[in-house]
Amino acid sequence: MDKWTPSLVEARLAEAAFVLKRLPEPRRQGYFSTWPEIVHSFADKVGQEPKPMRVLPSPQAISRMEETLTWTACLDPVDGKIVWMRAHGERWKTICWTVGLQRSAANQHWLYGLCVISLKLNRRRFNRNLSKRRVIELAGGA
Repeated sequence: MDKWTPSLVEARLAEAAFVLKRLPEPRRQGYFSTWPEIVHSFADKVGQEPKPMRVLPSPQAISRMEETLTWTACLDPVDGKIVWMRAHGERWKTICWTVGLQRSAANQHWLYGLCVISLKLNRRRFNRNLSKRRVIELAGGA
């Protein structure tokens, strides 16, 4: 990618969260069944609900997700939590209850987190002592 913007970072984080939801559940080792597989007849299946079809993500999507998982390591814990909760589609009300911030402050932390990630991906240097608003302006997130 030539130039990362906060909106591109947000889209990639949302894609990573979606891929995480679609991955199969991990299986515990050591547990297995010796019973034979049950074969249902048509009459048995008539009243049953259909099993939802689970589409597994592509290998490219999994690779992008693995790359994206490392992006929040450079953020403060609160900022990283807000960024990931938004990527998973959580409502602002739930986020505010979880992190203990008002809506406007949580939104500023979220935007700041996206801007810090985009600046790091673009390999732009910035002073960590700058205010959140200045970093947002520097990344072009406002």
